[in-house]
Amino acid sequence: MSAQLLDTVDGLITPEDLNITSLGPRCIPSPAWQKDFAAEGSGWHSDGDRIVLNDHMDSVRVAMRNDVDPPSIELAGPRGEIYFDPADVCCAIVTCGGLCPGINDVIRAIVRQAYYVYGVRRILGIQYGYEGLDPAFGHPVMDLTPDKVMNISSIGGSFLGSSRGQRDTGVMVDRLESLGVNMLFVIGGDGSQRGAKDIFDEVHRRGNQMAIVGVPKTIDNDLMFMDRSFGYQTAFAVAFHAVSSAHAEARGARNGVGLVKLMGRDSGFIACSAALASGEANIVLIPEVPFTLDGKTGLFALLEERLAARGHAVIITAEGAGQELMTCASSATDASGNLLHADIGLFLKDAIIRHFKEKKIELNLKYIDPSYIIRSVPAAPEDRIFCLNLGRHAVHAAMAGKTGMVVARWHQSFVHLPMSLVTRGRRKVDPNGDLWRSVLESTGQPAKMGA
Repeated sequence: MSAQLLDTVDGLITPEDLNITSLGPRCIPSPAWQKDFAAEGSGWHSDGDRIVLNDHMDSVRVAMRNDVDPPSIELAGPRGEIYFDPADVCCAIVTCGGLCPGINDVIRAIVRQAYYVYGVRRILGIQYGYEGLDPAFGHPVMDLTPDKVMNISSIGGSFLGSSRGQRDTGVMVDRLESLGVNMLFVIGGDGSQRGAKDIFDEVHRRGNQMAIVGVPKTIDNDLMFMDRSFGYQTAFAVAFHAVSSAHAEARGARNGVGLVKLMGRDSGFIACSAALASGEANIVLIPEVPFTLDGKTGLFALLEERLAARGHAVIITAEGAGQELMTCASSATDASGNLLHADIGLFLKDAIIRHFKEKKIELNLKYIDPSYIIRSVPAAPEDRIFCLNLGRHAVHAAMAGKTGMVVARWHQSFVHLPMSLVTRGRRKVDPNGDLWRSVLESTGQPAKMGA
């Protein structure tokens, strides 16, 4: 009997869903092993080293009752034997999707790990995302060395450039084959990893021995089965300053309101974290929790009560909140397949000003949208360490012949996850969970606004 213990948007996770594809047996002693970076038996992993997917005791008890192992995840890290001969390796790095703090740190980590630890000398940078794998765009590849990437951590954005959208998979694989690439690292979000999965499928269909390894990137922190994604801590740290500025503006005027729009297309993690870090938000709006403008517990009534009591207020809204309130919302998508949302920030700004004008209540509203500032800053030190480790483990995995997978951190351990698993859906704030409860306790807003 299979243990089916973790419910997701697409059903139940079984142990088979967590299997990692390998290109073949590993027969080459690892250069890292020969250098003896760690004492024998310390820091080295076999494919049997695993952690449970769901560490809640109830799920473990279910497995014990059924006399099966619970679903578990393969630990990341160096293997004593590797699949690829470093002298024969040509690896390529591509960055896709929107900007995010830490992209350059991951690029740097991959280059340095491949070059210094494994002795790889052919490392290519693919420019402007998947466009760089389509010859029609004419983007030349870059030769990457540790010297070329030495200082890129100090700048934001992507050293290689990025773009949104998928290209023809067959064309991209043709390009990789013509370049002699046998190891591709894809730094990008769920859409980019779906593209990487398509490349993996096509490579497998052709019988090509190419490792496809992803490093998940999403500033919204919404990829599944991960403690967090890189750049997230930097993002809400910068968002914190925007909220503090909104608070100062609000306090500096009669009936002052600071309205801040933060990233969060489908998940409100940044809005929640910025609110908790500042402690200055009075109302937080996220996509996972519907709200209304009117009614006794609607946004307008809460704002009136707050201004009457304290004379100022701070509102944080995630970009995907309140879409159902706007008649201009559509079903159109961007190049990555993401739903194009109407601008909730400007909508709320105009609606709040209009409401208070109609009621002849003085209002001084300041609107702040720091989104592009947050996306483009260099990573904070703790995020840099996180990016370093993601890059390290991506190279360890690829050199071991792992493919069709991403590196991530789960239960504080770095792990290998199948691409097909992490792209099943998006992680969201649980309206009944502790994170949202902590926001409600911090702001004092009702659990159901306008219900």
